[in-house]
Amino acid sequence: MSTATVTAAPSMDPIVLARLTGKLGDRETISKLCATLGDVFSKFLPDMLESELGFEVAVSYAGFTMGKFGELTEGLGGAMAFCDASLRDWCEHFTLICDSPLIITLVENMLGAVSDSIEDPQPRPLSKIELDVAAMMFDRISGVLKTAVSSATSFEPLLGAAHNAELRKPVEDGTQNTHVAMVNMAVGIGPVLSTFHVVIPQATLLKSVIAAPRPANVAKTRAEWSEQLSEQVRRSKVTLEARIHLEPQTLDTISRLQPGDIIPFNEAGDVRVDVNANGRNLYVCEFGRSGARYTVRVKDTYGSEDDILQHIIG
Repeated sequence: MSTATVTAAPSMDPIVLARLTGKLGDRETISKLCATLGDVFSKFLPDMLESELGFEVAVSYAGFTMGKFGELTEGLGGAMAFCDASLRDWCEHFTLICDSPLIITLVENMLGAVSDSIEDPQPRPLSKIELDVAAMMFDRISGVLKTAVSSATSFEPLLGAAHNAELRKPVEDGTQNTHVAMVNMAVGIGPVLSTFHVVIPQATLLKSVIAAPRPANVAKTRAEWSEQLSEQVRRSKVTLEARIHLEPQTLDTISRLQPGDIIPFNEAGDVRVDVNANGRNLYVCEFGRSGARYTVRVKDTYGSEDDILQHIIG
């Protein structure tokens, strides 16, 4: 009796499989879809932002890139703000990304700086308050995106917390290998040119019908933006540090200090304390005590309320 030989069927090429299952599109199709979405952002975001912020914002389509999610997002480098989002009945997971100069410039203009006098900011991780402004920018971008695909859903986008690229946690759900398209947008505020990006799975994009939204769906007033920013700033927590000047000591004395030794304050009366945040002095205080807790009482400030706010944000 002869023994039959079983030959395993060759596995299908993953790229071919992705195309057959609708997870990967051809470059021409993806290019048209991204350009259409980029055109929607270009037409509707500037008017929305200008009406809310009170200064000119230019938005234009800057092309697209295709690839796997992990490779494309990591290729942007650091100093970017991310927001993971979803839109029920359209996309379980898409990602919004702004470079840090965009948010820094927005904050400076919102605090009254003149656009033409602002220099191109150096990319850096955003502060807590700047991330709050990034969250509002992501909200506006997702709002335009939602209206552009409104034929697919009547729900509102769900946005995760805005966070710096350095704090993104690695995922193990296969998201990194998802075939995506990244819509790249250029934003001009005065002399500063920056970018934001919208990363969408190609499987979602290929099934999308993109249409320009009605202006009524995307317009909010400047007062609403200002009120929302004020609320975000009021809720933001800032770490304060107090510095007390001690009596000068010689290097010989300092080198011999041991646990239990005492160094007197520099002042004999009320002890002056400088309180700062982010390395910037904010208040002149006096040292005191309330019950079992040590305290400081504010006596003077380093500048006006606007000055202090700019120091904290910066």
